[in-house]
Amino acid sequence: MTVPTMPPKSPKSPHSVNGPVGDTPGEPLHTPVIDWFDEHARDLPWRRPEAGPWGVMVSEFMLQQTPVSRVLPVYEQWLARWPRPADLAQEAPGEAVRAWGRLGYPRRALRLHGAAVAITERHGGDVPTDHAQLLALPGIGEYTAAAVASFAYGQRHAVLDTNVRRVLARAVTGVQYPPNATTAAERKLARALLPQDERTAARWAAASMELGALVCTAKNETCHRCPIAAQCAWQLAGKPEHDGPPRRGQTYAGTDRQVRGKLLAVLREARGPVPQAVLDRVWHEPVQRARALDGLVADGLVEPLPGGLYRLPLTRS
Repeated sequence: MTVPTMPPKSPKSPHSVNGPVGDTPGEPLHTPVIDWFDEHARDLPWRRPEAGPWGVMVSEFMLQQTPVSRVLPVYEQWLARWPRPADLAQEAPGEAVRAWGRLGYPRRALRLHGAAVAITERHGGDVPTDHAQLLALPGIGEYTAAAVASFAYGQRHAVLDTNVRRVLARAVTGVQYPPNATTAAERKLARALLPQDERTAARWAAASMELGALVCTAKNETCHRCPIAAQCAWQLAGKPEHDGPPRRGQTYAGTDRQVRGKLLAVLREARGPVPQAVLDRVWHEPVQRARALDGLVADGLVEPLPGGLYRLPLTRS
């Protein structure tokens, strides 16, 4: 899940959302959702002006598949230690992995470190404003580039995370859940619904994402709190049950992900190389343990050393 920054508020008037009424198919949705956002948006550190583009980028990396409550303390520690990309770029990649803590999916830490290095080397230490330049940074995909351009710089981009996709699936398409993976049809719909005005488009992106996070949730949605319930296609159809492919669930206990997390926890706590024998104690099953450790090495998250020692990476892979 991702949580957007706070784009500037748009003035409230009959033409404030998208010029004259009817300019885009999404115009009837924009005003109620943005007005709701103005009243109910959470006060989060990456939404404040002082966060800046780098704070927005850090939050976008951390919030992928990780709840806000877990991100908040790590985000604040990260920005206190590395307030600019150049500060992080000066550190070894392993320090990014160490500071990532237990946020999960630690390759994101390496990718964020790589992006910081590229920003420092290519852009003088400033997060680029251009969408194409953002997309060219290591570890930055279409979603993150659009999110940073929209939330940090107020640009007009379709920002499609899980929350937005669910809101559009229900409100416009009339189904309970979007497909498991983002489709071309979803991207086309999101672009068609964008307000023409850049500032309002950025506000719409943040507002629709927050609506999905707080009201139009995956489970136990609170339709009585929704500002567009009266025009929601799914609601008007009687909220039909999902009849598509089974939705993917995430398991953790007993998986290689859990073993990798235990191995990394030992390496994060150590201030020097760790012997193989110490790592062997974290998981009872040797084949799975070895597979998990090999995967960490292959992903550049762990460096093997002579003599059966391991450490967090000191050099870029």
